Amino acid sequence: MIRVLLADDEPLIRAGVRAVLATDPAITVVAEADDGRAAVRLALEHRPDVALLDIRMPRLDGLAAAEELARSAPGVAVAVLTTFGDDAYVARALDGGAKGFLLKSGDPRELLAGVHAVAGGGAYLAPRVAARVLAALDTRPLGRAAEARARADVLTPRERDVLALVGAGLSNARIARRLNLVEGTVKGHVSTILTRLDLANRVQAAVLAHDAGLVER
Repeated sequence: MIRVLLADDEPLIRAGVRAVLATDPAITVVAEADDGRAAVRLALEHRPDVALLDIRMPRLDGLAAAEELARSAPGVAVAVLTTFGDDAYVARALDGGAKGFLLKSGDPRELLAGVHAVAGGGAYLAPRVAARVLAALDTRPLGRAAEARARADVLTPRERDVLALVGAGLSNARIARRLNLVEGTVKGHVSTILTRLDLANRVQAAVLAHDAGLVER
């Protein structure tokens, strides 16, 4: 069972997200918060698998809450609930340790897929958010598509296969099943990829995979 903390200061948004999550028997909402400070407190109390955090909340915004959870509860995977107006916050969210970018108005299936992905140790970019994430990162080291492809070219064919599946949001276990590998081998590949490409985490790897065109649309 995937245990989720839901934080949004708008009751109607929380109700809608909660209703979507309730359609998946593998997901349960264990706590709800209407501000970032309460979200951190409840996350430390309940230790959920995933914290779904709205970016714009009172007392402590979702990005600051994500940063605090990365320090105090690193076992809690953070996914950011975003809108198209939140592009300026993307870089900070990446640096703050967010593992997922989910669109409030997106397909409910994307929300469920994102929760499963980050709970399993993967990263997830909602398809309609991915282009904006890439645009926001255009001046960052991940750079343009040509640079991303050049960086990915230093990897072995197997490492590129793994990187593509990281970009698709798959956990190590799912990548192992997809490629008929042992999970420990996949973990080693991911570690090598992050080191060779000078990436800080799986989210940056996922963005590079998208930018390099490795992820099937």
